[in-house]
Amino acid sequence: MEEYYKLLILIPVGIIAGFINTVAGGGSLLSLPVLIFMGLPPAVANGTNRVALFMQNISGVAGFKSKGVSVFPYSLWLGISALFGAIIGAKVSVELDDKTFNQIIAIVMVGVVLLTVFNGRTKAKQRVEDLSKKAQVIGLITFFFVGIYGGFIQAGVGFIILGSLTYINKLSLVRANSVKVFVVLIYTISALAVFIIEDKIDWLYGLVLAIGNMTGAWIASRWSVEKGDVWIKRFLIVAVTIMAIKLWFYS
Repeated sequence: MEEYYKLLILIPVGIIAGFINTVAGGGSLLSLPVLIFMGLPPAVANGTNRVALFMQNISGVAGFKSKGVSVFPYSLWLGISALFGAIIGAKVSVELDDKTFNQIIAIVMVGVVLLTVFNGRTKAKQRVEDLSKKAQVIGLITFFFVGIYGGFIQAGVGFIILGSLTYINKLSLVRANSVKVFVVLIYTISALAVFIIEDKIDWLYGLVLAIGNMTGAWIASRWSVEKGDVWIKRFLIVAVTIMAIKLWFYS
């Protein structure tokens, strides 16, 4: 495939992946295989994808902020906690059969989305956000481990973040998504640094993909605020179902 066509393909792929990542999660299951199909080694594809993810989340944060949605400074503390976890996750090397590992993750994804959906059944008027000191401490500890997972794999971490925030802090999916993009932005810095040091990034592909990811994230962040939790929940169910099927049957 000609280099020119590869670059053209990356932009729409990035838009779709950025939209999926911002509204729910799992967009990397689209962008990573495409990068590998284009000839990048898996490790380089992983690092290249982090460039797009970093830029995507800058755009996502800006999009939510433009709509007045923010849970600052709590999102900052969660991001810092996840950042330390991501340093470990990006360096970790675990000897585990890929198929078994992917099937375990598929089960976790389904469990998280069920938790998010059923926990979200509480009517908006009855839901009270819990940003108490106890809930924030639990959140900080949880997000350290979220960072380890995100630094190691990334794909599907959005589902885990949404499930954690709706369960621990009782956040609406809209506000949870605004925290998610901020947290991923922060911890991606450490993971990206590891890939840069190891020279595992194709900068041309990464920056072109980032154009698409940023566009998709901007559209998704503003769309999700306008549509609210109901549409996010529907999108989340579809996204996690597709991801679980792919991990279980096509790992």
